[in-house]
Amino acid sequence: MATRAQVQVGAIPLADAMRPARSLWKDAWHQFRRHNLAMAGVVTIAFLTLATFVGPYLWTLPINDINFGIAIQGPSATHPFGVDDLGRDLLARVLWGGRVSIAVGITAVVIAMTLGTAVGALAGYFGRLDNPLMRLTDLFLSLPILPLLLIIIFLFRDNLRALFGPEAGIFILIVVVIGILNWMPVARLVRASFLSLKQKEFVEAARTVGATDGRIILVHMLPNVLSPVLVAATIGVGAAILTESTLSFLGLGFPSDVPTWGRLLFDAQNYLDIAPHMALFPGLMIFLTVLSINYIGDGLRDALDPRKS
Repeated sequence: MATRAQVQVGAIPLADAMRPARSLWKDAWHQFRRHNLAMAGVVTIAFLTLATFVGPYLWTLPINDINFGIAIQGPSATHPFGVDDLGRDLLARVLWGGRVSIAVGITAVVIAMTLGTAVGALAGYFGRLDNPLMRLTDLFLSLPILPLLLIIIFLFRDNLRALFGPEAGIFILIVVVIGILNWMPVARLVRASFLSLKQKEFVEAARTVGATDGRIILVHMLPNVLSPVLVAATIGVGAAILTESTLSFLGLGFPSDVPTWGRLLFDAQNYLDIAPHMALFPGLMIFLTVLSINYIGDGLRDALDPRKS
């Protein structure tokens, strides 16, 4: 007598017929879990994010408590990351600075992804907008990003500090400038996908039943381009964190009393020979964060690739 697994429903085995329907995101998660480096990146970035947002409530030493008597001392039981040139606890400052660095990376990427997706979608869907928007994209691509960042921050930081305060003002300036100078690759990516998708049968069917252009873009086409945008976003977070660290290292980022990871590296540059721990730990945090995000991006790219399903 045939077992249940051997029973056929038409040409489909009964076991396959009873299997729950699979979706793109379930398949992607299944593929993503098999990417060991990506999962290691998820665990690392989750730990770092949790540590930076919860750690200051557990490690309660003040970030600006000055004690010249223990200045530039190395790691110890009292100060696991050591202290800086003013005797301030480095672990407390690294945990606090991680909040700012990670928040800058995520917020800047949200701005860049939103702007890039909007420009790419409009250029790819509306033919009359394609040429002007792509020429604008080429113009932004030709700009030297870091020198332009330095000029914009130098010109506008005092005005924004006066309007929003020393911390909020420079935060708004940095994330907006990083965001508006990094949307171009996403725009090109989304435009190419929209040019391909607008010729597909499901888009023609939506037009036939009277769907508006806005509905076609938002409901029918945009979900189909989210996969490459998500991959680009993960890479962009790491790049934004590095950009903020570079600005802080050059002294054009947050005020000196806001201990971002880049600012901690800037403070450590004169003490590398006698107190290398001052640069080691904030540099290690930047390294682990960016590396983990890049691994997550690699895992998402492989998981969302239909050829590897």
